[in-house]
Amino acid sequence: MRIGAFSFDSSEAILAERLAFPGKIRTKEAMEKMLQSQGCCMLENVKPGIWIADLQLVRCPVCDLNMCDGTMQTLDARHIELFLCGDFQNGSWEYELVGSHDVKKRADGAAGAIFDPKHLEDSSTAAVFDYKSWIGKPNDWQPKAMIAFHAVAVNTNLQENEGLHVKYHAMRAGTDGQVVSIRISQQLL
Repeated sequence: MRIGAFSFDSSEAILAERLAFPGKIRTKEAMEKMLQSQGCCMLENVKPGIWIADLQLVRCPVCDLNMCDGTMQTLDARHIELFLCGDFQNGSWEYELVGSHDVKKRADGAAGAIFDPKHLEDSSTAAVFDYKSWIGKPNDWQPKAMIAFHAVAVNTNLQENEGLHVKYHAMRAGTDGQVVSIRISQQLL
């Protein structure tokens, strides 16, 4: 499902598993501590410009049972020029895991968000944080998304569960290159 386009003005990104304002982000804080305390992480060296965001719902890779209705939600965002890059086209750039986190309690919804930290307090970004205005009612299982000038967020309400496993992936343009694609995936525990 195509969500739309947003922009990075800065070279940093905040990846979050919650739709609440992440509070004070400490850029030098250890990634694992940030994941545990705030459910978010910070990426540096992100390619500025226009990014395209999609939401994908796929059967989770844990089992292959026909009776299992478990799905994995993925917020997929990529720089608009990614498909023009020869090294991407020939498959030499791959996603790397930059962080993971388990929510070991019942989750009402699977949410993911990507923010440009330079614009966290902009009025357009505030609409993303006002999630009660755009997520579905508790018994609405259809995924919902919100796009702003400098942020994107998704939410899918969940039925009874035991928590989520959240993974943050990034693709770089070469070994030490800029981040050109980001994925946040949530899988039921």
